[in-house]
Parts: sequence; C-alpha cells; structure tokens
Amino acid sequence: MNRIAIIAALTLASPAVAAEGEPFFTLRSTEFVVTIAFLIFIGVLVYFRVPALIGGLLDKRAAGIKAELDQARALHDEARSILASYERKHKEVQDQADRIVETAKREAIAAAEQAKADLKASIARRLAAAEDQIASAEAAAVREVRDRAVNVAVAAAGDLIAARMTAAEKNRLVDASIGEVETRLH
Repeated sequence: MNRIAIIAALTLASPAVAAEGEPFFTLRSTEFVVTIAFLIFIGVLVYFRVPALIGGLLDKRAAGIKAELDQARALHDEARSILASYERKHKEVQDQADRIVETAKREAIAAAEQAKADLKASIARRLAAAEDQIASAEAAAVREVRDRAVNVAVAAAGDLIAARMTAAEKNRLVDASIGEVETRLH
C-alpha cells in the first residue's frame, strides 16, 4: 500500500496539475481519471499477486540458469580431466613409440653388423672352398700327368722290352705271372 501512496503523491504533484487552472480532483480532469484507472490497475495486479508470480517465474528461471551453469561447469571440469588423461596417454604412447624406434634402430644396426660378419664368414668359406677346389684340381692334374707319364713310360718300356725280349723269355715271364696270381688268390 505504501507504493500506491507514493505513486499517487507523485502523480498529484506533477507539473501538469500545477499548470492547469481547473481542479484536479474532478471526473472531468483527464489526468485524475487516468490516475484513478492506473491505481486500480496496480491494485488488481497486487490483489492477484502478479508481482509475486513474476518474481517466482524470474526466480525459477534464475534457478534453471544456475543449474545449467553448474552442469556446464561440471562438463567443463570433466572435459579438462579427459583432456589431461588423453594428454598423459598421448605422452605415454609417444614415449613408447620413441622407445620402439630406438630399439628398432639398435636391432637394425646389430642386424647389419651380423650380416657383415656373416658375409665375411661366407666369403671366407667360399674362398677356402675355392682354394680347396683349386688344390684338388691341381692334385688331380698332377696325378693325371703322373698317370699319363707312367702309362707312357710303361708303354715305352713294354715296347722296348718287347723289342729286345725273345720268345722263351716271354713264356717264362707269363708262367711266373700266372704262378704269382695263383699264390695271391689262394
């Protein structure tokens, strides 16, 4: 009610009321009728508690906004924790990838060194095998030359002996050879 009295006093003390010569409190005064209608309108609003309803709606809306802000804050905190978790996981994965690359480099270097050693050993084995083959071929060639020389010498000696030997000597050598074969076989 104090509000109504203040509004009425402000309305009555307006410069428009003071400037006119006609009395303010008559129904012929437009300002008086508008003031009374305004006061009745305000009274109806107060009687039906419209300000309380509007205040309640505003409070409800403020509570909704506060709840949304709290939810947004919670989501923001959750997003930060998830981001921190992903950053930790990313760092762990990066460290693991670095370790894998380093291990792969070390293994590649070791494999290259092993391949070099294996290649050297293979080359040494092949050289040894080639030298053995050369020595074997050389020995075979020497044997073949000796065998041919022996065969040629035997053939030459046989030709020479056959040319100088008589028939009786030939028969005696054949009989001696047969006797020697008989003693060795039995």
